[in-house]
Amino acid sequence: MSASVELGLVLALLTAFGSVAGFLYKFKGARQAPEVELGRPIHSTIELFRSPVYSLGILIALISWGFHDGALALAPISLVQSVIAGGLVLLTVAADKLFGLPVTRREWIGVGLTATGLAFLAATMSGDTSSAHSRYHPGSLAIFLIVVGVAGLICCVRVRRPAWLAVSAGLLWATSDTSIKALSSHLSKLGIGVLIHPLAVVILVASLIGLLISARSLQLGDAVPMIALTSAAANLTTIAAGPLVFGEPWPHSTAGQTIRIVAFLLVIVAASLTPPPSTSGAQATGAGVERTPGLPAATGD
Repeated sequence: MSASVELGLVLALLTAFGSVAGFLYKFKGARQAPEVELGRPIHSTIELFRSPVYSLGILIALISWGFHDGALALAPISLVQSVIAGGLVLLTVAADKLFGLPVTRREWIGVGLTATGLAFLAATMSGDTSSAHSRYHPGSLAIFLIVVGVAGLICCVRVRRPAWLAVSAGLLWATSDTSIKALSSHLSKLGIGVLIHPLAVVILVASLIGLLISARSLQLGDAVPMIALTSAAANLTTIAAGPLVFGEPWPHSTAGQTIRIVAFLLVIVAASLTPPPSTSGAQATGAGVERTPGLPAATGD
């Protein structure tokens, strides 16, 4: 493994810590803010930033995003996302011990399976870590971004439930992360010019829309399942971009292929466990979750 890839993995680990902390602060802040109206994105964004706690979460997330950019530029995208996904196991511990949020046994199991499944993908990266693997075919990239981005928007528009909003945000952030990885291949040639590259527009738009949708999901759903679903959708999709877009080798051994298949199945099982089977307004309030007066219960729009 090259020194640059090792540095990328260190940055990925820092991203994992920052992502969990930023998410939990954003959850607290979103619950204190007025209801997000997806049809009024600018107004809703301003209202969210009126919350100092939400703004702190965004600041932490921005620092984490900077680490993530560096990691994506230095290491294979699948490996970076696997390390970040493995850090998801910190979510339940931080929510329970540091933020005092209730975490059910079902959520502990769901998050644990998600983190384990995604982290197992790193075990199949042997031989893939000699370079950043950032070259791509424009057609493959365009198809991937369109499919994932449109899927994210459909999840938001068609299904107004917290879990689907969380998945929507994750897919949009996967669109952004994949674009960041692709854009990093132009950095040496374009320098600061990457800021006016078309991919930079995709990164900005997908990130901002995903941020607003994520805030809405945090207002409607409980912290742990919403954060876990968003992270799983973003990481799983971005990991898939490795072989599909950037030509990262698929493992040739039967063991490697089996591990990857089992890992994906673990994430699917975890996704079915993470959202509570049923949640009423009384249950959510009784669980001790802080809720701003006037916000709907965590059952959907």
